[in-house]
Amino acid sequence: MKLLSAFGAGVPTPSVHGSPLLPVHDPRPFALAGRLEATLDYDGVFRVVRGAVRHALGIERPGLGLGLSNLPPSLGAYWQVTGNLIVLNEGLVQTMRAHAKTSTEFNSFVYVILAHEYLHALGYLDESEVRRVTAYVTRAAFGAEHPATHMAEGDLWRMYPFLQFAPRGDGRRLKVVTRFDLATTQTYIR
Repeated sequence: MKLLSAFGAGVPTPSVHGSPLLPVHDPRPFALAGRLEATLDYDGVFRVVRGAVRHALGIERPGLGLGLSNLPPSLGAYWQVTGNLIVLNEGLVQTMRAHAKTSTEFNSFVYVILAHEYLHALGYLDESEVRRVTAYVTRAAFGAEHPATHMAEGDLWRMYPFLQFAPRGDGRRLKVVTRFDLATTQTYIR
């Protein structure tokens, strides 16, 4: 099922209390599972996010953008309700990039934060629910032993205590990432 917008047009998604239900994930192996092992840009990681959500839930939303901002270290990212822009904490990303031991670990970190915000954009607004759904999607796509699953099912700030020392910011600076979500925007946004 394809969701064109979290609110409004598109095929309605079955829901309870305004949040979409969790369908059983596709039993076939997730084709993009190995992609997090390579060096990826934000668009590359987001393609994996979009694919994992489609694999596990059967829904997607095209046309999102990504911004980087200097946010407080306790905030990984945010998505404004009804908006089209995910805003990622650039300081956290830089700190994790400096400490990650592998591309898989770094990409898994970015994946989990983007997946969480993407699920918000799909209509999962309750924080505890979106954490549960992020973990469900990640486990369905990658299996129980993948670093992304451990991160999605855990607490990133407990797993990586150095994140609390990431550069502090107030969100006043915003830099839009070009060439993001190209799978759904490349035909009309250049």
